[in-house]
Amino acid sequence: MQLDRRTFLRTASLSVVLPGFTSLAPLSRSSGESHAIPRRMICICAPLGLHPDHFFPDQVGRDYALSPYLEVLRDFREQFTVVSGLAHAGMSSSFAHQASASFLTGAPGAGRPGFRNSISLDQFAADFIGSQTRFPSLSLSGEGAGGLSWTRTGALIAADNMPSRVFARLFLEGKATDVQEQIRRIEDGRSILDGVSDQAKSLRSGLAANDRDKLDEYLTSLRELEQRMVKDESWARKPKPKVNVEPPKDIPNASDLIGRTRLLFDLSHLAFQTDSTRLITIMLAGSSFAPPIQGVTLGHHDLSHHGKDPSKLEQLKIVEIETMKTVRDLIAKLEQSSEDGDSLLDRTTVFLGSNLGDGSSHSTKNLPVLIAGGGFKHGQHLAFDPDNPPPLCNLYVSMLQRLGIETDRFSSSTGTLTGLEMV
Repeated sequence: MQLDRRTFLRTASLSVVLPGFTSLAPLSRSSGESHAIPRRMICICAPLGLHPDHFFPDQVGRDYALSPYLEVLRDFREQFTVVSGLAHAGMSSSFAHQASASFLTGAPGAGRPGFRNSISLDQFAADFIGSQTRFPSLSLSGEGAGGLSWTRTGALIAADNMPSRVFARLFLEGKATDVQEQIRRIEDGRSILDGVSDQAKSLRSGLAANDRDKLDEYLTSLRELEQRMVKDESWARKPKPKVNVEPPKDIPNASDLIGRTRLLFDLSHLAFQTDSTRLITIMLAGSSFAPPIQGVTLGHHDLSHHGKDPSKLEQLKIVEIETMKTVRDLIAKLEQSSEDGDSLLDRTTVFLGSNLGDGSSHSTKNLPVLIAGGGFKHGQHLAFDPDNPPPLCNLYVSMLQRLGIETDRFSSSTGTLTGLEMV
């Protein structure tokens, strides 16, 4: 039987292209058991960086003096770790802004012709723990649809930048007819997959052994998709959690970086508090217009590319300190929320970082990294040699293991991050 890359499996209403019989990873995986203690992770990217002179401490270890930005987090000193010297392998300052695409994937060469991304940290984790909540993950952004989450095949998952819409998805019930329509769509999708699977199986006898193996992998991915649909149907029949807060009002002013960030952080806290999801990514805004912050007259992008201009550095410090205050308030809300005798902060890894080590020079070395909560031993400055650093993905392996996922590799990692230990 002749098969080419244009071969399709067809139903009356849908055509599904075959995988071309090249290696295809399973669509999703599961650890098999729910962990007794729910663990969560929120990954936040400041796409224009954080000025290193104001972010990193001068001393290492536990007795370091707080930097101006870390001074904002003084009350939580023993609940966070700051890390210097880390970088992603294969990144170039020529494509520094585009490196945000690799922030959570570690895929080298972001921005270069022919670049293909890989799965992001949150989606890798969602393969294991995403089925335990109504939403496997949330991808959010303070600006447009560009986000931090990427599928296993390297496709961008569009981020939601409208807090009101996210709130509605999380907490507002639709009409009974809306719920039934959602269930009907899920059931229709499952019946289509049934038909496609039957046709795919009929092709098996005409394939060579290696292609039969690849087809079996493809059929496995279809079965896993069907299982996910069954879970979606189960969640569709369950009422959404109730929260005693007013729905957020979207901020149309794109330059209001701080206001938009607060809305996203408040939503994240509610999503974790109601266990609606355990995995969130947030791309912070980086507007070219002056934000409504006293003492700031220039756009954030212009300030981040300061060229060591003292007046710009002064305004940049104001903007980034306000950003750090939003992080502080998120940490405080998680710390003040209790779950089975633990704080949400104890069970939530808060990761703040950037694709840029220095926005002005477009450096992708010595990336700013702050880890709070999550059940790690904190209260320290971990410093690595920026000229010979371990890959940032080593930190990602540590974060995955803290989620209860049994893995010792992610992307370019060589192990876990030395010095970051679990409680």
